[in-house]
Amino acid sequence: MIKISDLRNRDVVNVVDGKRLGVICDLDLDLEQGRICALIVPGGSKFFSFFSGGQDYVIPWENIIKIGVDTILVELAVPSYRSR
Repeated sequence: MIKISDLRNRDVVNVVDGKRLGVICDLDLDLEQGRICALIVPGGSKFFSFFSGGQDYVIPWENIIKIGVDTILVELAVPSYRSR
């Protein structure tokens, strides 16, 4: 069993290009089903997020490859975004 607070401290890395996407800032939850639908990762660094247009990475739960001790590996061929 893993706590949501433990997920927030792990780096998210895309295995397609090896890019570090950041750390989880939010979750998309399905409260009726009681499950996580997607992870939300800020699209830019905190300093540059003002200039980045407020785009966050939305990583569907199905795209998670592995949740490790300090890293979450995901597979995103074409990243999807949401506006803040």
